[in-house]
Amino acid sequence: MTLTITRRGLAIGAALLIAGGTAFAQQTFFRIGTGGTSGTYYPIGGLIANAISATGENGVEGLVATAVSSNGSVANINAIQSGASESGFSQSDVAYWAHSGTGLYDGKPKVEDLRLIATLYPETLHIVARADAGIKSVADLKGKRVSIDEPGSGTIVDARLVLAAYGLSEKDITPEYLKPGPSGEKMRDGALDAFFFVGGFPAGAITELAASTAITLVPVSGPEAEKLIADNQFFAVNTVPAETYKGVGEMQTISVAAQWVTSAKQPDDLVYNITKALWSDGTRKALDAGHAKGKQITLENAVSSAGIPFHPGAEKFYKEAGVLK
Repeated sequence: MTLTITRRGLAIGAALLIAGGTAFAQQTFFRIGTGGTSGTYYPIGGLIANAISATGENGVEGLVATAVSSNGSVANINAIQSGASESGFSQSDVAYWAHSGTGLYDGKPKVEDLRLIATLYPETLHIVARADAGIKSVADLKGKRVSIDEPGSGTIVDARLVLAAYGLSEKDITPEYLKPGPSGEKMRDGALDAFFFVGGFPAGAITELAASTAITLVPVSGPEAEKLIADNQFFAVNTVPAETYKGVGEMQTISVAAQWVTSAKQPDDLVYNITKALWSDGTRKALDAGHAKGKQITLENAVSSAGIPFHPGAEKFYKEAGVLK
């Protein structure tokens, strides 16, 4: 069999290669740093990444967005600052500290280029305890084996603030530095008494734990909590409804806001189109159907609890949508 290649065939092939190369060159990759796979950031990030990508119902042309597992807020901000990630999720308190050079970032360079795409939903501070550990209040954590999450997470910062508000520090507990998934495994095995987690409820790791182990949620309330909120205005009162986790009654605690942040270096048009896609009908359907926290992600809440400047692309969209003056 003889294969004949004409000049016209070569020309067509070259044109296709050039066209294909151009199409590939026009792809824009946009990473979203999230958190541990057993928390809330990761599944929410996956839903948003799929919805805003070019393959989504109302996605951005040429965009390939991906949700990347990480150590959480601080790690995500560090990745944005270094250029290792285009965007990420962060607790509102950590984003504020990074941009202003206060709190956790006191004495460190300010992350002045940090910009807000959207406030997403309230992140609840959970203190999960074994039901038989005798932990009724934060003060009861003294002398217990308690995980306060990994270094680089927002949870560890808030855990220290909460402990301090009740007159405790890491020296008063036997600290572990684990994500909720491994914390749940150790608690199931009787090797851990309690753990902190900041994230939207219901959190997968806690739901899974409650299905096999009797747990309780420790309240963060009373005068200590009131002072904590007064001193740190990124905190708000929050309530976990009864039976959010199997066998656990209603519990009062505190929360921060989950935010999607990026760098001022990201192009205005790109962030404008991403923000527009975030609040499209296609993304709305995906969020409502994909996660219990999805319905709390609303356009009206997007501009609340800002703390840091909006990215100009996001700001342009919100002004057009009439939710920002």
